[in-house]
Amino acid sequence: MRIPRLYTPQALASGSLIDLDEGSSRHLVSVLRMSAGQQVILFNGLGGEYSGELSNVRKNTASVSVSKFIDSDRESPLKVHLAIGVSRGDRMDWIVQKATELGVCSITPLFTERTEVKLNAERLDKKNRHWQQVAISACEQCQRTLVPLVSPAIPLTQWVAVDNDSLKLVLHHRADKRLTALNKDSNLVSLLVGPEGGLSDSEIDLSLSYGFKPLALGPRVLRTETAPLAALSILQSLWGDMG
Repeated sequence: MRIPRLYTPQALASGSLIDLDEGSSRHLVSVLRMSAGQQVILFNGLGGEYSGELSNVRKNTASVSVSKFIDSDRESPLKVHLAIGVSRGDRMDWIVQKATELGVCSITPLFTERTEVKLNAERLDKKNRHWQQVAISACEQCQRTLVPLVSPAIPLTQWVAVDNDSLKLVLHHRADKRLTALNKDSNLVSLLVGPEGGLSDSEIDLSLSYGFKPLALGPRVLRTETAPLAALSILQSLWGDMG
């Protein structure tokens, strides 16, 4: 059986004993049917991971005796921040999960003119915590040791005004330039993608006024859940660690 990888927000150190939360304990004990003495891997999102051994196993509780630190680095040299319009249903879950697997370093959900999802403050906070957990679960599966930060959703007008040194790209299917025609000015990339229906003309113009470069991925119009994953794959192939 493949050794399970688990995220914990706790500090990790060789020789320590870590009590797992109820969800992780239940998954190991009730779902995977693991018992004391079996091996697990822990990481806390600060880099690297630790091997460990299950102990104190009960129905919904388990501990891990932490042993050796493993200095593993599976992060891309290309740091991509994805900002994307909030989508309906489980599309956002899919985007967060797959973008994490493709090496994105941070994600900001955006409210745009064509965003159809309406959330009050309580539901928005719940959604943010859910999307962060989706990213954590994706890291457990794909063996990343750093967890992308999923920021609270904000208006697009607020996000584009943030000044940084990244290469700023906005997906726009009527643009002429392709990724292969761009120069790599930085190992930091800010990628802006619209929701269902795309960004409005005024939002495209606004992003351009803040230094974003319009970008097309090809002759076909891609869905909001497809476009960022295609762009991330191409970026990682050109300048990252895929290919």
